[in-house]
Amino acid sequence: MANQILKHHVHSATPKPLLPLFSFSSSAFSTTSSPPSDQSDPISAVTSILTHHRSKSRWSTVLTLFPSGFTPSQFSQITLQLKNNPHLALCFFLFTKQKSLCHHDLSSYSTIIHILSRARLKTRARELIRLAIRTPGIEKEPTHLKLFESLVKTYNDCGSAPFVFDLLVKSCLQMKKLDGSIEIVRMLMSRGISPLVSTCNALISEFSKCHGANKGYEVYKEAFGVRNAESECNKKRAFKVRPNVHTFNALILCFYHEGLSDKAREVWCEMESLGSAPNSYSYSVLMAAFCEEGKVREAEDLWAEIKVKGLEPDIVAYNTMINGLCKRGEITRAEELFREMGLNGIKATCVTYENLIDGYCKIADIDSAMLIYRDMCRKDFRPQSLTVELLISGLCDKGMVLKAFEIMKAVREFGFFRRGQVMSF
Repeated sequence: MANQILKHHVHSATPKPLLPLFSFSSSAFSTTSSPPSDQSDPISAVTSILTHHRSKSRWSTVLTLFPSGFTPSQFSQITLQLKNNPHLALCFFLFTKQKSLCHHDLSSYSTIIHILSRARLKTRARELIRLAIRTPGIEKEPTHLKLFESLVKTYNDCGSAPFVFDLLVKSCLQMKKLDGSIEIVRMLMSRGISPLVSTCNALISEFSKCHGANKGYEVYKEAFGVRNAESECNKKRAFKVRPNVHTFNALILCFYHEGLSDKAREVWCEMESLGSAPNSYSYSVLMAAFCEEGKVREAEDLWAEIKVKGLEPDIVAYNTMINGLCKRGEITRAEELFREMGLNGIKATCVTYENLIDGYCKIADIDSAMLIYRDMCRKDFRPQSLTVELLISGLCDKGMVLKAFEIMKAVREFGFFRRGQVMSF
């Protein structure tokens, strides 16, 4: 049903001209069973009041003249007259909700959503999309699919743009309606309308988080048409919207978190084959995967590649390499990178200091670990409990029990770890 509607209303990227003012004959906004009022033409009357009266008097005037309120159709027609003043249109919607002047349905919601979307008031539009999806009394079909159909029906009358469907998909994802979001994307793509790449990326990330990296990869192939690109010559035709580096970063990160480093490397190769250049974050994730496997040399090769390609390593990249080197016991090299960070104007984070403390504790250089710890505290960073445990354990091994007690007392005062977490040493 939605596909048939979409075919007629959204196949062209350019919306049809709006109908003349006060002459709505569209079935999407039919005028029937309006509440009784003293005004014979409530549409023009309310529009005039809202646009010409002062803000303090307009609302009381509308409430006085139309105490019985408006039908959803009348609300839609009034709101369309305010399409060039989206903030006023939103105020009118909120006024009718607050005063119970309109029992809004999906059609009236669609109108105000379109008005806000075309004005790029994304946050407000998404708030109303979520509110509309929660509208009770819709049966037989999920509300988000009903809202999609309603947005399609009212699309041209509102002079909207495909961007509104991206907001719908992202709202569904935020509400964890993953099946509905992918179904809407499929209906759009079946008519040759591709969501924005940021929408596809959000889709991939949510499916990966909820159903695993392999499911996220399947969504990636479907959203970007990769499964249709069986041959090299077919690839350009398959991508209506092309994946970007953030697409591949999301996939690489998910595979890394699940310990599937081989799959992460496959995605890396696919990214390069499709002409998408990896950024500093891409390298950071792959370096982390190598470090987790103890392949610090391979990670260092990637580090060198960052420099060759003229990329600027960020704090994530530095922390990744410092962590890998510290785990391997190469604390001197880790210190070199730490100093390089400062020279390049990159400020260390709590993670940077913790990595160095852990590294020094592993080679039993407690004096150096304490120097890093004091520097960390001077900069108002607070270590995690595991780092505190390592530090206290190292001090006790060296017979420096009083210093260990001093650290324990200090961190307890700040509540860095639960009582009893660092007790036996």
